[in-house]
Amino acid sequence: MPAPTLGLSPGAVVQSTDKVDGRTQTVGDKGMAHTVQVGGVRCHILSDGLTLADGGGFFGVVPRTLWQRVIAPNDQNQVPCDTRALLIESDAGLILVDTGLGDKLNAKQRQILGLDDRRERLVGDLARLGYAPGDVDIVLLTHLHNDHVGGATRWDTPGGSPGPLVPTFPRARYLVQGGDFGDANAPNERTAATYFAENWQPLLDAGRLEVVDAPICLGRSVRTEIAPGHTAALQVVWVEDGGETLLFLGDACNWAAHFDRLAWVPSYDIYPMTSIETKRRLRAAALAKGALLVFQHDPQVITGRLIEGPRGPEVRAILTKEAWADPLA
Repeated sequence: MPAPTLGLSPGAVVQSTDKVDGRTQTVGDKGMAHTVQVGGVRCHILSDGLTLADGGGFFGVVPRTLWQRVIAPNDQNQVPCDTRALLIESDAGLILVDTGLGDKLNAKQRQILGLDDRRERLVGDLARLGYAPGDVDIVLLTHLHNDHVGGATRWDTPGGSPGPLVPTFPRARYLVQGGDFGDANAPNERTAATYFAENWQPLLDAGRLEVVDAPICLGRSVRTEIAPGHTAALQVVWVEDGGETLLFLGDACNWAAHFDRLAWVPSYDIYPMTSIETKRRLRAAALAKGALLVFQHDPQVITGRLIEGPRGPEVRAILTKEAWADPLA
């Protein structure tokens, strides 16, 4: 069943029923989704939990002396990384954007990522909104890297032990760009470590995966835009209704700092120069539309808006959290 109506004003961001009025607010409570009203469309920012990543991964060639002003690493040079998803209550149905890492990770993978033994992290966040996996109509996959599509399938066994794989969201159409699907099925030495067929082959076998070769429009308010750089066919998601706009950036711009500084490109990006131009284009469009930005991996800035700063557009944070605080703890 759907989540209860929260009585939000357009453009407001809330945690549970607390409105955020445009000033920066730091999240206090944990284990709760954050809800945004975009015109007549409600969007919920979910999390699959906090993981650890090498600081150099997110900041590439940027010297640590510079990027540690944004986030302080631990003694192993690791920084926290959120794995957010977006749930959209649209006229096209209930849409989930990305699925997190899921529960198929082995003990070594969990140790590397700093994950404990909790299960159903994203699904649990979904349940707190009153939804079950079977309620999801469409899953939009920004791309097929493991931290975005790992939760698309699950083991169909008691207790989640290894076994036959099935779609996590059994009724849903799963949509992905053909360029990304092609790359995932023919990885090279650099990309092979993050593509796992177990995340999408069961969807194909079940007739649930749809591979498209153009931007996607769903209903009157939701559309995707191809945003190459991180991968060749990454897609970002726009929600536009009633004069309000939300942009879910995915890996086109991992952290707010990457929008403030176009030259800061993660080492994960396969086409770094293309990433810069993509960010430039998205930044201009988001500024013109006054879009609310949702950052998928930023451990501190969940949402923000662009304003004109002394050196060009910069992100004004709206909803923030403590960097090392796990949102599901």
